[in-house]
Amino acid sequence: MPVPLLDLQGQYAPLREEILAAIARVCDSQRFIGGAEVEAFEREIAAYLGVPHAIGLTSGTDALLIALMALGIGPGDEVITPTFSFFATAGAVSRVGATPIFVDIDPLTGNVDPDAVKAAIGPKTRAIIPVHLYGQSADMEPILDAASRAGIPVIEDAAQAIGATYRGRQAGSLGTMGCFSFFPSKNLGAFGDAGLLTTGDDRLAHEVRLLRNHGAEPKYFHQRIGGNFRLDAVQAAVLRVKLPHLDGWTEMRRRNADRYDRLFAASAAAARITLPARVKDCRHIFNQYVIRVPHRDAVKARLDAAHIGSEIYYPVPFHLQECFARLGYRRGQFPAAEAAAAETLALPIYGELTEPQQREVVDAVSRAVATAVKS
Repeated sequence: MPVPLLDLQGQYAPLREEILAAIARVCDSQRFIGGAEVEAFEREIAAYLGVPHAIGLTSGTDALLIALMALGIGPGDEVITPTFSFFATAGAVSRVGATPIFVDIDPLTGNVDPDAVKAAIGPKTRAIIPVHLYGQSADMEPILDAASRAGIPVIEDAAQAIGATYRGRQAGSLGTMGCFSFFPSKNLGAFGDAGLLTTGDDRLAHEVRLLRNHGAEPKYFHQRIGGNFRLDAVQAAVLRVKLPHLDGWTEMRRRNADRYDRLFAASAAAARITLPARVKDCRHIFNQYVIRVPHRDAVKARLDAAHIGSEIYYPVPFHLQECFARLGYRRGQFPAAEAAAAETLALPIYGELTEPQQREVVDAVSRAVATAVKS
C-alpha cells in the first residue's frame, strides 16, 4: 500500500464547497489586496492566538524578515538562532545584513538549547530567534529570562507551530514577535504562500503594517523603505474557512502520533528507532512526526522504493551550509545538530492518515531498518 508523505485531498473534500464560496466571495468583491477578508482573518486569528495584534503577510519567511526590519536590525548586528531549522530562519538574518550567530540544539527535542543561547549573548546581540521545531515549543522561559536581562527582543519562529502551547500559552504569543507560515503543508495551510506576524507591542505592530506596504502612510508618502509583504484576500478567505477546524485537525495528528508511538514500541525495530520526545506542559501539534534512525539515508532509500513517503528535515545544519562558510564555523562544532541532520526522518502524519496506512508505514520502516543494519 503506497502511503504519501502528505495528502491534502482528504482535508479539502469536506470543505470544498465552503472554500469555493469564500473564493467566489472575493472574486465578486473584486477586492484582492487587503480589505474585509484580510481584516476579518486578522481579528479571528488574533483571538485564537490570544494576541493584541496579528498582521497578515505574504509568507512565513517574509514574517521573519519584516520582524527584523521593524526592529531596525542590520549590518554590524548579531542575531542568535539555532543551526538546525528551515533555511528561512537564518536566511532572513543575512538578508537584512546582520550576522547569524548559530548555537546547538537540545538532542531530545531538536529545539534550541537555552544554555547555548545564554552563552552566545554578546555586546552585538540584537535579537534571539528560537524555533518551535516540528510543532513543539522551544523551552521559552530561560530564553525569555536571558533576553530580558540583556534587553534583547525575542522573535519566535513559529512557522511549524500554529496551535502549539507552552505552559498554557500559545506559541508565537510569548516573545516580542511571533512569525507563522501558512504554507499548504502546515497544520493551517493556505492555497499558496501566506504568513502572519503577531505582537503585543502597539508600536511594532504599526511599524510592521507600515513596512508591509512599502513604508507608505498615507499612500505615496513613504516614511520607511519597506516592501510588498501584503497578504492577499483569497488566501485570507481560505484561511478563514479552515481556522475553525484547526484544533480538530491537530487532535487528529496527535492521535496518529500516539498510534505511531504504540506501533513502533511493539515493532521489531523498537530498539533501533528513537521516537519524538514530548515535553511536559507543552502541546505538540505534530506538524511533523520525526523519528531518528541509524543508517538514515539507506532507510529512506528503501522507503522510497516501497512508495512510503518520508522526508529529511534537515540534512545540512546552517553552520555547514556553503553560503555561510564565510562565518568560519567548522564541522563538529555543534554535535547535537549534526547528529540530528544525519539521523532524522519525517513520516506521514496528516490527520486523515488511516490506521492501516500507519501500520504499513511502521512495517516498512521496520523492514528498512533491519535491512540497512544488516548491510
